Amino acid sequence: MLTPPETDHGTVPNMKFSFSMAHTRIEEGGWTREVTQRELPIATTLAGVDMKLNPGAYRELHWHKEAEWAYVLEGSCRIGAVDQEGCNFLDDVQKGDLWFFPKGVPHYIQALEEGVEFLLVFDDGNFSENSTFMISDWFAHTPKSILAKNFGWTPQQMAKMPEKEKYIFKGQVPPRLDSDRVVSPTGDVPRTFKHRMLSGKPQRFSGGTVRIVDSTTFKAATTISAALVEIEPGGLRELHWHPTDDEWQYYISGQGRMGVFASSGLNRTFDFRAGDVGYVPFAFGHYVENTGKEPLVFLEMFRNPRFEDISATQWMANLPPQVSADTINMPRSMIEALPKDKRPVVA
Repeated sequence: MLTPPETDHGTVPNMKFSFSMAHTRIEEGGWTREVTQRELPIATTLAGVDMKLNPGAYRELHWHKEAEWAYVLEGSCRIGAVDQEGCNFLDDVQKGDLWFFPKGVPHYIQALEEGVEFLLVFDDGNFSENSTFMISDWFAHTPKSILAKNFGWTPQQMAKMPEKEKYIFKGQVPPRLDSDRVVSPTGDVPRTFKHRMLSGKPQRFSGGTVRIVDSTTFKAATTISAALVEIEPGGLRELHWHPTDDEWQYYISGQGRMGVFASSGLNRTFDFRAGDVGYVPFAFGHYVENTGKEPLVFLEMFRNPRFEDISATQWMANLPPQVSADTINMPRSMIEALPKDKRPVVA
């Protein structure tokens, strides 16, 4: 920031915020912190939460107005939900797995024996974990007479009900998955809320790999798509832009540098490392370079069921070569040598 590259120019909004600078909410069963539009004002389309649950701990029964997309960073947990038809879902997820819960669908998360840390992404930049709808909070603010009438309970049976939200709380590690399942009269959800992101073959390129997950491969994820990018040392996530949506990034490991072109001669560069959040507004040209000695791994996320990007190289290579050559004062032969297929990560 103090000595930016000479190519930086003008005043471009901040597009970086680190989870390490976010307030951490510590509960008896774990902790959570969030990066929303409050922390990163330019991030209007998506917000993120980093959450850690100790072994057996719960993120209690809850729901929210926004859809929830999640990536397991470490450990494992059990996730459960029931949709509007009464169809249920229960499964275990581990490092590298995803889940997606549509807006309004109630769900819970419980850590398995090793505990769990995961990234949650919501399709509204103003989302806050502190404003979710929790069953303990709802019941604490509902007259006991109403609860008794609704569920057929007696006052004595409700004597130990919580007086406020529980949010994250201690619990016992759940039993084997098959013994925990409940059979609903309406069956299981028609589309699984879980996806194993690391199980399929990634797209391999000279500078690293890319794994894309959107509604074509994860049917339940109807509002958020993502790419998991791994760049080898010295490699580059090519010059590109996204034609439909802003990009919300989470850096998992390594260190890198992103340059962002905002048109009208405006450009700004940002350095990132594990735990940082980046953001690129719709249509801004950008690249990400691995500046470290280890692979740079990060997530690109979009409030769109489909992942779409436009490659500067592919664009130029598929025009009449003289057009590109004349525009950037390069020999025609240099343009003709460009690959016509998309190569998102280059050496």
